[in-house]
Amino acid sequence: MRRFTQVSLTGLAIALACAIPVHAQEPVVTSNASALGAYPASPPAPVVEHPFGETVVDPWRWLEADVRTDAKVADWVKAQSSFTDAYLKQLPERPAFEKRLKALIDYERFSLPEQRGNRVFYRWNSGLLNQSQLLVGDADAPAGAKGRVLLDPASWAKDGATALDAWAPSDDGATVAYSVQDGGSDWRTIKFVRSADGAALADEIKWVKFSGLYWVGNDAVIYSRFAEPKAGEAFQALNYNQTVWLHRLGTPQSADVQVYATPEAPKLGHGAQVNTDGRWVVIGSNEGTDPVNAVHIARIAGGKVGPVTALVPDRTAQWDLIDGLGDVLWFVSGQDAPLKKIVRVDLTGPKPQFTTVVAQASDNLESATIVGDRIVASYLHDARSDLRLFTLDGKPAGSVALPGLGSVQGVSGHAGQATGFLSFTSFTTPVTILRLDPATAATNIWQPVKLTFDPADYRIEPQFYTSKDGTKIPLFVVRRKDAFGPVPTILYGYGGFNVSLNPWFSPTTMAWLESGGAYAVANLRGGGEYGDAWHDAGRRARKQNVFDDFIAAGEWLKANGVTPASGLAIEGASNGGLLIGAVTNQRPDLFAAANPGVGVMDMLRFDRFTAGRYWVDDYGYPEKEADWRVLKAYSPYHNVRSGRDYPAILVTTADTDDRVVPGHSFKYTAALQAAAIGSKPHLIRIETRAGHGSGKPIAKVIEEAADVQAFLAHWTGLQPRP
Repeated sequence: MRRFTQVSLTGLAIALACAIPVHAQEPVVTSNASALGAYPASPPAPVVEHPFGETVVDPWRWLEADVRTDAKVADWVKAQSSFTDAYLKQLPERPAFEKRLKALIDYERFSLPEQRGNRVFYRWNSGLLNQSQLLVGDADAPAGAKGRVLLDPASWAKDGATALDAWAPSDDGATVAYSVQDGGSDWRTIKFVRSADGAALADEIKWVKFSGLYWVGNDAVIYSRFAEPKAGEAFQALNYNQTVWLHRLGTPQSADVQVYATPEAPKLGHGAQVNTDGRWVVIGSNEGTDPVNAVHIARIAGGKVGPVTALVPDRTAQWDLIDGLGDVLWFVSGQDAPLKKIVRVDLTGPKPQFTTVVAQASDNLESATIVGDRIVASYLHDARSDLRLFTLDGKPAGSVALPGLGSVQGVSGHAGQATGFLSFTSFTTPVTILRLDPATAATNIWQPVKLTFDPADYRIEPQFYTSKDGTKIPLFVVRRKDAFGPVPTILYGYGGFNVSLNPWFSPTTMAWLESGGAYAVANLRGGGEYGDAWHDAGRRARKQNVFDDFIAAGEWLKANGVTPASGLAIEGASNGGLLIGAVTNQRPDLFAAANPGVGVMDMLRFDRFTAGRYWVDDYGYPEKEADWRVLKAYSPYHNVRSGRDYPAILVTTADTDDRVVPGHSFKYTAALQAAAIGSKPHLIRIETRAGHGSGKPIAKVIEEAADVQAFLAHWTGLQPRP
């Protein structure tokens, strides 16, 4: 619609392993004789089950309980945290990393702006603010001019852990709807503020999750929510019956009007959008994480939403709304186009008329938006962005020159708007906002970024390597221009849910690079880099391809002199946490250190908590025997094996992660610490008042990054920059 944004790696995830062979009748817990001394106790309480004729022992199921309500789990978390904190604080590398991270993240940052009426809205951070502010300014102000503060989350919580999430200005820009995220949870509360003077409105909408925010005119919003969960179940219960609602300003939530619901299909999730001129509500519905969806529409007239009718009734392909003008809608579609195409839908006649206006290309079409009278389409070419322009009837209208090899993370604008904005980033370039003239394809910097390093001192090397089955896999290697020969290296991967790992900037990565290390990103199968076929090649029964791809990347880095024999660290978060856990079990000899973050570690029970049921599209169904056997074979929690030396492992999670519940990481850590897998440390770092990643205060970001970087540096031999 009015903007597109790269899918964040908040992901829908997985990950790690168990000290007990899955066929064992009774747990045999061996002390992992660590140089640290004895780990905190994780007493097993075996749960024995017999799925599909097999015997599976789950010794630490009690660690699945909510830390807020279960005293035993709370005591375990406290003991593990104290043990890990004591170890991390004494690492000699940590002070230097923390100091440098503070300096690297202390730069002025701007988000992708949104223009409505004569106002422009955007997030801003001076550098070390725990939470970015929302600013509003004059749309015609010169480049570099800053607006005034409209919302300051610093006033919302003393610990800085309450964040501004989504925000959307009304059509005239007079009012902003925004959602509040507390403690990292996926639950949101929607509130409203007046743009002119910052006055808060009394309206408040609760129990919102996985929702957009779209205005119907200037006095109502459409959103999606679930029913209020039962007491004590908010952070673990499965989410069913998502419903689309209309809220009119000045009325209580109890008066909201239900727009669309499917009680006969409680697993369906529904997201609603409103096109730029406010004529149509477009509702996309899917059951899991697959991009395939059904589409329903409803006409808006007089501020009211009419009857909902089916436009694309079957969930057989991807249909993402770009925007609409009058009775014409444009979509990014995967119908008979695994690399996606653009379809125009004319609603003026008795039946909708579908016309392909931009055919499938040789590169994967990620997203599109309409700015002025141009379609701005973002393609992926070997995992880097290529921005192309088309007329509304699909004729090529040139391309947008980007600042370098990198990613367009988002485009904002709408039909009839003279200019739009785009955000660009790369491994050595922080997010930079460019103003875009869609008529000429010209860009200019809207807000300059002042850096504390020189990007010219670094090189980005696109590579390809060969995986186990002969498939060519893209790989980015980033290092200082004077960093030659084998150097300690972090290898990052994800490989799932159609998520592409395009180049992105991270001060944490920069601290590693400054110290002379290398950073590598493997574009594994399971992602969306090359369309549906690439995604399909790395999910369900083909999930092992993802692990093979990652292992092959590690072998390539060593064989080609990027990293020394004992200098490879690996990282991944969410679905990437599963990746790190699985490959550590399969090839513990290949890696010196590992950081699996917020991963789903128990693949036999992932679908029993919060959003876990959505992930069956990528992982399969644990209740189906064929899927269960695939899942059991790589489940990190069920495949830790004594008798082999494992790398140093620092598991990271958070107590309020209600997407991938922390019980996965708790159980996995207990399994690691119980197994005889060598004397290197196998620890867990548990953040408080934080969730799956978004909304984390900058202070907590720096602390965690310093801990992780110091840990990986210590076990790979990297000496941090003083």
